[in-house]
Amino acid sequence: MAPADPQKIDETRSLELRHVSMNAMLRGQPSGGEQCENCRYYLENTSDISYCWHPKLRILVGAGWWCQWWDPGSGA
Repeated sequence: MAPADPQKIDETRSLELRHVSMNAMLRGQPSGGEQCENCRYYLENTSDISYCWHPKLRILVGAGWWCQWWDPGSGA
């Protein structure tokens, strides 16, 4: 079975998430010891991918990622 073609909603959502990640300065690698995995907003700090519950982000992120709103903590 061939993959489905992107729909208009996929393009719209992609643009929305791109803006969110740009505003957060979201990066796919840590900044020194600061990474999503040890941020207070990383919901499941034992998972490689988890939900970031920061009010300005609220998306799935990787454990080794980083954004400007990083705040020390051990998850929820």
